[in-house]
Amino acid sequence: MSDVLQTIDQLVKSHRVVLFMKGSAQFPMCGFSGRAVQILKACGATDLHTVNVLDDEAIRQGIKSYANWPTIPQLYVKGEFVGGSDIMMEMYEAGELQQLLTT
Repeated sequence: MSDVLQTIDQLVKSHRVVLFMKGSAQFPMCGFSGRAVQILKACGATDLHTVNVLDDEAIRQGIKSYANWPTIPQLYVKGEFVGGSDIMMEMYEAGELQQLLTT
């Protein structure tokens, strides 16, 4: 495994809720990342760790390989890939995301 994938793996496994996004939770740099943060806040996620992929090109490209998912943002809960903002919205509307975040 390359160094960047190991770094991503460590981030995913060392935090309960990790969002790889463009920008920060306080200042999202794209609409999809902003929507992802809003969804997580609506779910009451308090232990959110965000990673700004714009700060590191290797992470920005590596995260796409890590989960074999081509877009950002990407949400991980308890070390497992959940999905991007569209999947997060579908899960939120179905009540599944809230349940995942509280268990």
